[in-house]
Amino acid sequence: MPWLQLKAHVAPEQAETLEDLLLAEGATAISLQDAHDDPVFEPERGTTPLWNDTILTGLYDDLEGVDEMLARLDAAWAEQWPGEPCPSIEYELLADRDWEREWMEDFHPLQMGERLWIVPSWHTPPHADAVNLVLDPGLAFGTGTHATTALCLEWLDSLAITGQLAEKTVLDVGCGSGILAIAALKLGAQSADATDIDPQALQASRDNAERNEIPPEALHLYYPEQLPPGQYPVVIANILAGPLIELSSMIAGQVAPGGVLALSGILAAQAEEVSAAYEGQGLLMDEPTIREGWVRLTGKRSLHA
Repeated sequence: MPWLQLKAHVAPEQAETLEDLLLAEGATAISLQDAHDDPVFEPERGTTPLWNDTILTGLYDDLEGVDEMLARLDAAWAEQWPGEPCPSIEYELLADRDWEREWMEDFHPLQMGERLWIVPSWHTPPHADAVNLVLDPGLAFGTGTHATTALCLEWLDSLAITGQLAEKTVLDVGCGSGILAIAALKLGAQSADATDIDPQALQASRDNAERNEIPPEALHLYYPEQLPPGQYPVVIANILAGPLIELSSMIAGQVAPGGVLALSGILAAQAEEVSAAYEGQGLLMDEPTIREGWVRLTGKRSLHA
């Protein structure tokens, strides 16, 4: 069955109005996309930011009466935004396709470092003797495709190769999907504690651990305020620069003497400020590793700290 697609460029303050109007006309799906690929970083808590030029798309399974629908949209817009012209709406027919299968074909196993692979559940691991972490793309949390997650996974893989991860307890701050804690466990860590403020993240981590056959006693999930006292030989936090700086005392304080730390979710322009915050907490920070404009910072606490 073909689909009717309506598409318009809209200002952020008007996007919700147009979205509501398209839904009222029976849209089966609405999507919002940045017209200029300008990322929105660190939005204020409780806000849903949009881009300066947003592409709003609606899909319809009813192909009849397009001209009448556009006329109704124009009239409804005039009532809500008097004096403001309705955004120009383009439309086209999309041939029926197996969208799910095409989406799945876009994702393949990803190698992270020397030993670790991220493998979508519908793929056979390319190397059965590798460390294979089963995780599907398209989740609300990290799946390994973003540079920040990849940098952290490669760091964990390097620790495993040098023996710095074996039989250690790892702390994952802001665990999201649990990908970093689960990877650490599959790479040889003895146990992992993972924290997040979002209950859906903790559930996603639990589900992914089960999918990867992680024993329940190996992965412990907490809200931040529930984290037990103590320090860790390996600490990793892939969040954003603002929270990393704000939480620098807490995160750095979790690093045991002789322990190592990795931080990511940092833009290149923010690296110096984040690094300084952790040096101020007594950690010896390394030069940043940069990929696609994103940074991984690593550091270590002295044995005699």
